Amino acid sequence: MRHRRISELMTRQVISVRGGTPFKEIARTLSQHQITAVPVVDEGNRVLGVVSEGDLLRKTADRVTAPDDLPAGVGLQTWERAKAEGIRAEELMSAPPVCVRPEWTVAETARLMEAQDVKRLAVVDEEDRLLGIVSRRDLLGIFLRGDDEIRREIVEDVLAGTLHLDPDALAVEVRNGCVELGGRLPFRGMIPAIERMCATVDGVVSVSARFTYDTDDSAAFTPRGERQ
Repeated sequence: MRHRRISELMTRQVISVRGGTPFKEIARTLSQHQITAVPVVDEGNRVLGVVSEGDLLRKTADRVTAPDDLPAGVGLQTWERAKAEGIRAEELMSAPPVCVRPEWTVAETARLMEAQDVKRLAVVDEEDRLLGIVSRRDLLGIFLRGDDEIRREIVEDVLAGTLHLDPDALAVEVRNGCVELGGRLPFRGMIPAIERMCATVDGVVSVSARFTYDTDDSAAFTPRGERQ
């Protein structure tokens, strides 16, 4: 069973800026290319950080007149005020950058995005050189896989290739990414493993199973996995 790698999903044509790029040029770059963030790279194309629309908008927040004659920028943290005063990419960027490698899977990348609360990640090689950008939208692309393609992977890779079952003895239906499994198995204990493996196939939304079985082996083990 093969999981799609980030190298297959990432955007390879990446717009980037250097550390010395001025504020207004960054703003123009974001506007012209209709993007919300841009990686900052050095002369060796190594990623130093990322400048987003939010980073640029801190300058506006810093200049808003505060109520009751409080100083402008009140409420901003020290690091936010420092970035708001920046005029070049290296002063405005969020660093260190959160990056992934091209061989990462969708699941690994999605977990990192969730943990770091970011919408996109720079994809870099072993020397931190920029290879591409992967966004949440790119990851969602796996759910555009066709039902026939998903079914073929379940039948050939999961059932026959990994579990060594006869796929002709089992029923596999896929509708809009929802997998329905049926048929007869040798042992009841195989059902959870089949469900888990099918659920990890790229593009699967849900898995439901209605198997019958020859032997109920589930009572042969205690909750600790020891024979009774």
